[in-house]
Amino acid sequence: MALLVIASCQLMVVLDITIVNIALPDIQRSLDFSTTSLAWVVNAYTLTFGGLLLLGGRTGDILGRRRMFVCGVLLFVLASLLGGLAQNEGQLLAARALQGVGGAIASPTALSLVSTTFREGPERNRAFGVFAAVSAGGGAIGLLAGGVLVEWLNWRWVLFVNVPIGLLIALATPRWIRESERHPGNFDITGALTATAGMVLLVYGFIRAAQEGWRDPFTLASFAAAVVLLVLFVLIEKRSRQPITPLHMFADRNRAGTYGIMLCLAAAIFGMFFFLTLFTQNVLGFSPLATGFAFLPVSAVIAVGAGLASRFLPVYGPKPFMVGGAILAATGLAWLTLTDVHSTYAGSVLGPMLVFSLGMGMEFVSLTLMALSNVPSEETGAASGLLNATQQVGGSLGLSILVTTFGTASANEAEKQVPDFLAHATPAERGLFARTGELPGSWGDEVLTAGISAAFVVAAVFAVLAALIAVVVIQVRPSDLERLKGGPPTP
Repeated sequence: MALLVIASCQLMVVLDITIVNIALPDIQRSLDFSTTSLAWVVNAYTLTFGGLLLLGGRTGDILGRRRMFVCGVLLFVLASLLGGLAQNEGQLLAARALQGVGGAIASPTALSLVSTTFREGPERNRAFGVFAAVSAGGGAIGLLAGGVLVEWLNWRWVLFVNVPIGLLIALATPRWIRESERHPGNFDITGALTATAGMVLLVYGFIRAAQEGWRDPFTLASFAAAVVLLVLFVLIEKRSRQPITPLHMFADRNRAGTYGIMLCLAAAIFGMFFFLTLFTQNVLGFSPLATGFAFLPVSAVIAVGAGLASRFLPVYGPKPFMVGGAILAATGLAWLTLTDVHSTYAGSVLGPMLVFSLGMGMEFVSLTLMALSNVPSEETGAASGLLNATQQVGGSLGLSILVTTFGTASANEAEKQVPDFLAHATPAERGLFARTGELPGSWGDEVLTAGISAAFVVAAVFAVLAALIAVVVIQVRPSDLERLKGGPPTP
């Protein structure tokens, strides 16, 4: 029951990243969003979520993880209710940002509660397997849930649905989860502010670069300010007696490698969901509900990969699953680069999607265990917060890079398609093109698939880089295997 409560919270927080994607067209029509500002319905959540995860993990260490877990869930519920009731653009964006704050408190404390609730060894391995499967598969479930709610009800229910779920989690937590030991200390507010501001500006810089170009003054200013703030953050953490992120965590090569792998793979999985959603709806012509069902196998196969990894980790250690999982993810993404306007779901999308998902299921269990291995009890919140932060920031940064790649490739393909379009288009089609600048019909599909294929090339490179980090950096010691088996660590 404790694991059900914790996993339910993580599922609610993670799927909220993707559940609104399918609802975006309806939100745009309902609240009069422009196409550019519509992106902030997603970004307002991911930026505050990723930027505040470190502080969220630290609050659980100091004030008690169960207490902060409940606070984060209730704040998430309140923000979801306000977002569902929003009557204009500003109200919805403010509610989405507040959702990110609640998620940043609840998610790292949930991961810490797994460490403190379950005994080290097979029991904790299985718990981490469930938690990792939920974390990795929540995006696909979010797409399915979003499709169902938008098609059967309306876009507001992608936010309202969190209210009853969150309240049930908050009510069940005191009964099934015991409070963790509190570790009095300071919050390191200066470190938290510089880290949060630095990460937000870094993510914003990449997002703006995708929209306005790399030479845009605001893009360059965002990157410059982000570098200054992140360097300042490192200096503050070095001098702080109780840092929000103990830098000695990076001295352990396995943990540092784990964060690097997560950074790369998060970029790949965010890109996979984003671009396959575009492809299935715009090229294959799937409805929102059909698109949601198309992604349902992802969650099932991720669960299979997570189950295999959690079962055999004590025998083989995490490294084979880290390397093998990244190679499978890279293979699936490389396969997706072959998609074109003649591709079908069964022939060109389902197979590579399943290969990718199996690898990601293996990866998330291994990464979670390695990130929290050998971490003192008083620092598990910081360690889990850092792992979640690398996932969210890596996903946002990576997606921005992939969107930039997509834009460049699409523009190049459009230059090739325009002459043929002008030669064969009807006057009405030419008039539409003059107003929107977007090619209609089969010409537009060619442009879209060329951009998506190029984006998957870069995503595959991210996965290959993750595999190389796993091969070169990760080292599994005999004591690690003993700990995974539940026995006393050997010297």
